[in-house]
Amino acid sequence: MRHLILLLTMTLAACATTGSGGHGLSVETVSHGQAVVTGANCTVSTGGASWNVITPATVPIESAGGDLRVVCSKPGYRTSELIVKPSSPVGSSMGVGVGGGSGNVGVGVGLNFPIRMGGGGYPSRVTVELNPQ
Repeated sequence: MRHLILLLTMTLAACATTGSGGHGLSVETVSHGQAVVTGANCTVSTGGASWNVITPATVPIESAGGDLRVVCSKPGYRTSELIVKPSSPVGSSMGVGVGGGSGNVGVGVGLNFPIRMGGGGYPSRVTVELNPQ
């Protein structure tokens, strides 16, 4: 019974710490992979939402909702598009350990189940390459 209570407590603590980061997505534009190009007009969209921003910018994306699509344009440059698929939340891990000492043997089992809603996540930063016309 003691072990069941301990397991339940650890499970609830793990659930309280999962979820999307909610830190946002940083959008930057560059030319020839070098200097940051500022002032590009970008449309950032996911499966359910869209934002119009001017680079550099941060978009408040809470969780993944389909492919991330970023289209940027600026006078003197060709319009560029970047599509990013959300990372997969599938997977889990399990570890088993046995230890002993002073005539006692202990067994421990650790489980890790990633819990995400929305099918994955996006990178925290994307960089769109703008090519001169």
